Formats: sequence, C-alpha cells, structure tokens
Amino acid sequence: MQVSSHKNHYDLAFAIAGVNELMGSKPTFKSSYLLISLVVLTLDQWSKYMVERYLPEHVPHQIIPGFLALTHVKNTGVAFGLFAAHGSLWPTVILTVLGLAALTIVGIYFWKTPAGDWRMLTALSLILGGAIGNLLDRVASGQVTDFIDAYFENYHWHTFNIADSAITIGICLMAIDILVSRKDKEPASETESTATS
Repeated sequence: MQVSSHKNHYDLAFAIAGVNELMGSKPTFKSSYLLISLVVLTLDQWSKYMVERYLPEHVPHQIIPGFLALTHVKNTGVAFGLFAAHGSLWPTVILTVLGLAALTIVGIYFWKTPAGDWRMLTALSLILGGAIGNLLDRVASGQVTDFIDAYFENYHWHTFNIADSAITIGICLMAIDILVSRKDKEPASETESTATS
C-alpha cells in the first residue's frame, strides 16, 4: 500500500509539472503584475470622471494652500501638457498613433522581462496602466483630463493626472532597475577578469 501511495504522489507531481510546462507558469506569474495596471487604470478613469462631473474648468480648488490644488483642464498634448494640438486634428491623430506604438513596445518589453525582475515588471505595469488611461481619453475625445496642480508661490508645474503620475513613477523605477542591474554586473565581471588573469 505504501509503494502504491508513493507512486500516486510521483504520478501527480509529474502531471502537475507537465501542465505547468504546457500552460507556462512564468507568464501566469507575470500576469499578476497586471493587477497594478488595472488599479492604476481604475483610479485614473474614476478620478477623471469625478473631476469632469463636479469641478468646473480652470477653477482652482485649494488642497494645500501654496502647494497643491485641483484644477480641471483639458490637455490635447502628451503628459504634462507637452505638444498640445491647439484644436488641430493631425497632432491628435499622430499622438494617438504614437501612443499605440509606445503601448505595444511596453507590452512586448513586459512579456520579455524575466519573471524575477520585480522592479522592472512593476515599472512596466505602472507605465501600461497610465498609458492605457490617457490613450482611452485621447481616442474617446481627442483630449485628456488633467487636474493635479502642483505649484509654489507663482510657479505652477504643468497640470497632470494619475496616469501621468504612474508613468513618471514607472520610468523612475526603470532607471533604478537599470542602475542596480549594472552595479550587480560589475562585481561579477571583475571576478571573472581576476580569475582569468
């Protein structure tokens, strides 16, 4: 009976291993990072809906006087108001096509990133969520709703939204991951050169 029980355990282990190999356990694990993208997208779209519904355009609502306000503005450009279309159709079309291309590149990069590289996967997930959020707005209306107004005295930074914030944080995480990976590789290369000399 014991031999039969052990055999059944081994058969079950081999069966599970075979299913994992066929279905691909690595993509399944990586796909959990897309929950970050979903959270970013949900918060972004909900916040824009609330702003469009309850805040009139170009009227500041102070959150931290002298530093932070909510100001409803429409942005026909990219993040932080750059390259605004100013009523022209072609810039909007070009920005939409470029946004789709960038989204495709980020998606491919996400798929090719190793499952163990959590910093890069987190960064790419933030960028994906933010990029999709702004792209949905641009496709739907040709413009993006911005409302976070950070400023100091008379100097105002470009008004932005949650999607822009997620993209910026994701890019910073990517830079950190690249720097950390480079530092990790340097001792290894020095050890190899010492061993060969």
